[in-house]
Amino acid sequence: MEPDGDLNPDADDLPLRANTKHILVRHYVLDLMVHCDKRVISGSIVLFLEPCSSGGAKAEDDIEPEAGDIGTKYQDTAALGEDAARTERTETRMEKIRDTGDDTEGDSRNIQASQLWQTTSCADFTFVLDCCDLDVLKVEEVDVTPLSDVLGLPSNLASERSQLALIQNLFSIPSTQWRQKHRLFSLCSRAPGGDSLHFYRDRWSLQVRKAGVTTPQEFPRVVKISYKTTPSGGSVRWTNDQDHRMCVYTAGSPINNRALFPCQEPPVAMSTWQATVRAPSECVVLMSGEEQAVPAEDGDTHFLIWNYYVTMPMPASTFTLAVGHWHQVPAETPPALKKVAEVSPDRGEWTEPELVTEPAGFSGENQKSSQLQTGRGDQATSSDSARCHSSHEDEKLSATDYPGMADDAISCSHGDYPCRFSERSAGSQRVIPHRVFSPVCLLQKAQMGVLKLLPRCLAAAHAVLGVHPFPRLDVLIVPAGFSSLGMASPHIIFLSQSVLFPGSPGSGVSSLSLCGSRICHEIAHSWFGLVIGARDWTEEWISEGFATCLEDIIWAQAQQLSLKDKAEQFELKALLRWRRLSDELQNSKEELQILRPNMDRTGQVSDSGSSTVKHALNPDKTFMQVHYLKGYFLLKFLASEVGEQQLVDFFRLFVRKYHGQLILSQDFLQMFLVTFPQMERKSLTLGGIYANWLDRPGIPEVVKWILFGRSHQRKGRKRKRMEPKVNYKELMSDQLVVLLELLLEESELSVTLLRALQRTYRLREQDAEVRHRWCELVIKHAYSPGYRDVEHFLIHDQAMGVYLYGELMVREDPEQQALARRCLSLVQEEMDQSARRVVEEMIL
Repeated sequence: MEPDGDLNPDADDLPLRANTKHILVRHYVLDLMVHCDKRVISGSIVLFLEPCSSGGAKAEDDIEPEAGDIGTKYQDTAALGEDAARTERTETRMEKIRDTGDDTEGDSRNIQASQLWQTTSCADFTFVLDCCDLDVLKVEEVDVTPLSDVLGLPSNLASERSQLALIQNLFSIPSTQWRQKHRLFSLCSRAPGGDSLHFYRDRWSLQVRKAGVTTPQEFPRVVKISYKTTPSGGSVRWTNDQDHRMCVYTAGSPINNRALFPCQEPPVAMSTWQATVRAPSECVVLMSGEEQAVPAEDGDTHFLIWNYYVTMPMPASTFTLAVGHWHQVPAETPPALKKVAEVSPDRGEWTEPELVTEPAGFSGENQKSSQLQTGRGDQATSSDSARCHSSHEDEKLSATDYPGMADDAISCSHGDYPCRFSERSAGSQRVIPHRVFSPVCLLQKAQMGVLKLLPRCLAAAHAVLGVHPFPRLDVLIVPAGFSSLGMASPHIIFLSQSVLFPGSPGSGVSSLSLCGSRICHEIAHSWFGLVIGARDWTEEWISEGFATCLEDIIWAQAQQLSLKDKAEQFELKALLRWRRLSDELQNSKEELQILRPNMDRTGQVSDSGSSTVKHALNPDKTFMQVHYLKGYFLLKFLASEVGEQQLVDFFRLFVRKYHGQLILSQDFLQMFLVTFPQMERKSLTLGGIYANWLDRPGIPEVVKWILFGRSHQRKGRKRKRMEPKVNYKELMSDQLVVLLELLLEESELSVTLLRALQRTYRLREQDAEVRHRWCELVIKHAYSPGYRDVEHFLIHDQAMGVYLYGELMVREDPEQQALARRCLSLVQEEMDQSARRVVEEMIL
């Protein structure tokens, strides 16, 4: 792969600049303060570093060499030469900006450097972090030698050697003593500052040097960076919640967390972290963390201090933060809601009292309060060591290479951490402790939908996939400007308000299908996307395709459907997805339709470890679902070859083999072909799947036969009795979506028919998927009484409304165009940045 150099900031590829094949961050300690009045987060981050050997693994004198190779091999001289070349280009640009004020290659506002950066040499080793939209105040070495007694080393060692030995001792503490290890990390992070380090920040990276240090092995092992975020930084969203109160949260931005803290973004840079966050006392801080935080008052500022940590190594992109005036959704069902809460989502009644009782590990007092009350347990849950990634070598494997295929035993292939998959108690925990948070105005709807369904969906996911990878779960209803229906992170899920129960108490509407299926989708990411991650971020289908496929399976399990009802629901979902995918393929660029855009270079990086994520910054890609839908149909195709239950059983085998690791497409497909050797007789090969599914736009013709073959088979069968008549006034939400999509194909619909349609199906009270199609009908047929429904949708369902703006504008109807402009003016300040850019291009 070509060296990254100075990438064109206008290109749509996201640069990953961190030189992870030279040096790795093993642990982060963050100390942050949230300033709501300034819309800024300030503080520091301490990085504990470990240099790599020339093979891309840890240096020979480092601890735990058995933890595994982190990358492909590189030559020291060539890799360091690449850094020197990039540094020379950087210095040339800085001199040009200083002398002429001209920055034709980039935005000078993104350039920042310490005063003595120019005194360093190109021969000095450069430590590169991914970073943007941050104001870096200081970078310094941390001297941990005063802690030699605490860390168990004699104090008479030479200072530099002592520093290395201390950190090596710290890394070598076994995972069974992770609490002690985190305490020592915290002590080291507060040690006195040493020499100031020289730094330079450009648009995408922070580069750090120590004068005279020429190799990663000589570079300081503990580095502290003091910084503050900017109000418009791309990693976090400052906005008002639905109660019109200020909040901030990590928004799942294409640039990930590099505008929240300097970090190593490539997936192979697995690390643990601990964070202290100070926030106004009226705010609640939610974060990726293995235990609930117990806030304590900061005597100096009267802010509350929240502490979170993770011990399972994860990519820095999975760090998630939300600070706002959230309230915990109460577990009790208010009397006014009981009648509605007893109705099932779209089918019959289903009640399991043991699943909707108070979650284990949460006190009754906590559940009775709508304000946050938390407690802290003392369980060991996960790890401190770097997680392995799987090999991408195309080697021949056999069924014996996959332990656990003959029985249900767990075989851990990752590094050292107390994995939940090997804990007997975790295996029997169907429902992990969970909480739901929302603004006050949405508490009732969140209780009726999310809190009611969450334990059932967790139990169903356990039945399908086995051990829950994480020990607890918080769910937050995020502000209206959130750009998708949901986002999963370790220990926390963000949900859009669009998935909430759409009706009102007493309305009789029980359409919880969208809410339930979305919860199941996000829960599925715990297995596919988090505990098993993609080694190359361009292979999004590994996460999204699997979660889309599994949401149907888990949701059907949660509803306890019969085989017949499950088959019908699966076919209806497949039909809707086929229509959606077909439309997207017709209206998108072919280059955005490829599931493996790097093809044979997938997983490869430069000599330093840097790379790019293809099309990651393309705003159109943000709203495309090709990786969800095309990946889903690939898995449906495999199920049609081996059987649906057999594929689900294989998912469990795959999780047992690869949990805690990073994978490429070929890891899954190779194991599939080995597990089902009969595929060879059907001429199904790895190369064939690449060629037909992953490396080309469009979708294979075989999908149509998978979709429509079964229905044709049933039509050919002789019926033994008449099928019951359909009551068209009681259609499920998915059936309503199909009905409305078919009506959208009609060139003309009368005002009378549209009025009757709305009245018959009470479309304004249906879920967001149904209401979206209703809005499309209103726009297409210029049904002016429905314009208020369109306006309501564009304001309250922003995650799904982007392309409605285009439909309003394309008809060149002055009233519709005025409606689009009015809605944009009302929500533009709270809109997601990518969504706003796309809409402004449509309108302006």
